[in-house]
Amino acid sequence: MLDSSTTAVALRGQGAAVRLVPAASAPRVNRGVVFATIALALMMMSIDSTIVATALHTIQSDLGTTINWAGWVITAYAFGFVLMLPVSGKLSKRYGHRRVFLGSVAVFAVASLCCGLVGNIYALIALRALQAAGGAGFTPSATGIIVDHFGSARDRAVGLFGSIFPVGTMIGPIFGGLFVTYWSWRDIFFINVPIGLAVMLLAVYGIPRDPGARAAAHAGMDLSGLALLGTALFTAMFAASYLGEPGARATSTEFLLPLIVALASAALFVRHIQRSGQPFIAPRFIYGRGFGAVNLVNVVFGGVTGGVILLTPLYATNRYGIDALGSGTLLIAEGVAAIALSFTVTMALRRTGYRVPLYVGSLLIAAGTLLLALPPVGGVPPYAWLAVATFFVGAGGGTISPPSRNAGLQLAPEQSSTLAAMRSLFNQLGEIATVSIATAIMAGTVHAGISQAWIYAAIAVCLVIALPLNARVPEHRGIW
Repeated sequence: MLDSSTTAVALRGQGAAVRLVPAASAPRVNRGVVFATIALALMMMSIDSTIVATALHTIQSDLGTTINWAGWVITAYAFGFVLMLPVSGKLSKRYGHRRVFLGSVAVFAVASLCCGLVGNIYALIALRALQAAGGAGFTPSATGIIVDHFGSARDRAVGLFGSIFPVGTMIGPIFGGLFVTYWSWRDIFFINVPIGLAVMLLAVYGIPRDPGARAAAHAGMDLSGLALLGTALFTAMFAASYLGEPGARATSTEFLLPLIVALASAALFVRHIQRSGQPFIAPRFIYGRGFGAVNLVNVVFGGVTGGVILLTPLYATNRYGIDALGSGTLLIAEGVAAIALSFTVTMALRRTGYRVPLYVGSLLIAAGTLLLALPPVGGVPPYAWLAVATFFVGAGGGTISPPSRNAGLQLAPEQSSTLAAMRSLFNQLGEIATVSIATAIMAGTVHAGISQAWIYAAIAVCLVIALPLNARVPEHRGIW
């Protein structure tokens, strides 16, 4: 047994002995610098999602495309994100959290630069998927770094992630509105380059180097599982997108063929991970005891809510004629509420447990989404009405964020990077479904704003129906 004066580090190579390193030689960790570096990276990713949503209408006009293809600028990012999340979780565990974090930031920054230089919608969609491949590595590697270096404070540090994303949600629309109004939509991507460089410099000097090789260093990558999941997602998105094209019919080959391929690929993926020795995603993390309920909550109350927020600037423009800057600043109210509630719930979580804030947050999200659907009453200006509605949605999102993050992690803390990837994956699945279906419906109607209002109303009803899911989330109080 090792005493407190030594630390075991595995050496590379098959059959290598364990090397003991004096604990005193381990580098001191400045938790403030580490958390600030991680926070800046996560905020950059959050800024990118909302800043693009603000510029969606302008991108559509400037590149001469339809709202359906413009919507792919968001869904392609979500597609790449979902596909690479489990991969990045495995890579983080295999090669080290710091290495994957640095590599992810570099890919994200370079892809952002290329996005700002494109001349057509198809190249932009492809580069957004590449950008997502970088962004997918942020949360798993960052969570692993927190778990490695924050000790008994790790539950609160991870919970505070939920207050970082709303900061980007507030900043993104403001910058997006300014860039679109006074400069160019291309600047919404260029801004990621200096932020990415700053994060890399901070990470190089502030985050401790990874220890030696990890236990999973020689585990293979499940390329078959990756291909099946990617095929299922892409063809399902294509089928939904096709329905938004003029003259599209649900009985046409163009819709039925990709739908059949999507369903078949999804079935084969489930069959594959059940039989594979080293599956792309371990089945227990998808539908195992405790994990299944947490994942469903993240899809419905995390992902669908994200889709609602992403489409709000477009809704404000289409239904009420609010300009890009005005529609972007609407999300400030959502961000303020999310930050305040996320921080408050994080501090109280050890006493309240997970289920109480999940119920309260879910109801707030449903109420805010319903307000978005309803027209202003009592002479309230549309902007003020929408701001109040997004405030409710943000308050709900901030309330559910800490428990939904910790609920999965406390079940298997040793799998922190993988579980963080799974949470983000299911959030993104909810966003993909919401944005894909909503934009397809809007593209096939004359009054997109009115159609979107009905979509919001339907979502609010579905959220209320889904409330009992929260009762199945494993309850926990205290430190995990």
